[in-house]
Amino acid sequence: MALDTRELFARLLKCESGGEGIEGMRAVASVIINRSTVPYGEFARISNGGDVRAIITQPNQFTCLKTSVGGQYNAQNVYNIVPEDIHYEIADWALAGNTDSSVGNSLFYFNPYSSTCPNYFPTNIGVIYNRIGKHCFYSPTQAYKNT
Repeated sequence: MALDTRELFARLLKCESGGEGIEGMRAVASVIINRSTVPYGEFARISNGGDVRAIITQPNQFTCLKTSVGGQYNAQNVYNIVPEDIHYEIADWALAGNTDSSVGNSLFYFNPYSSTCPNYFPTNIGVIYNRIGKHCFYSPTQAYKNT
């Protein structure tokens, strides 16, 4: 199924952060935009000057883009998700270049399934910036700049 960037973004938002409310979805959308505009490191090379779709589809970044995980079918993937108006609205907001200050320049996020966030994103490429809902958001470190 061919999805345009807006549709793919809306589906990804619902899949990755749909249960986190508007603030959580805007935070995740902001990370994607931050990745597409960062001027250094891995994401700068992937986005090739701001290609949001290249960031979204970068292999092994979003579980929701995988149809199988650990050899098992992943039913919660973007191809099975049906976005609602709010997901399109947030995708449009982000695609217009908006980001939420609550995540600053964060390039990484994840749900630690814990009440606390680790200080560093795995391999020390990110340092904790904020927690929104169940997700921890991380700003890049010097180690990321060298990726």
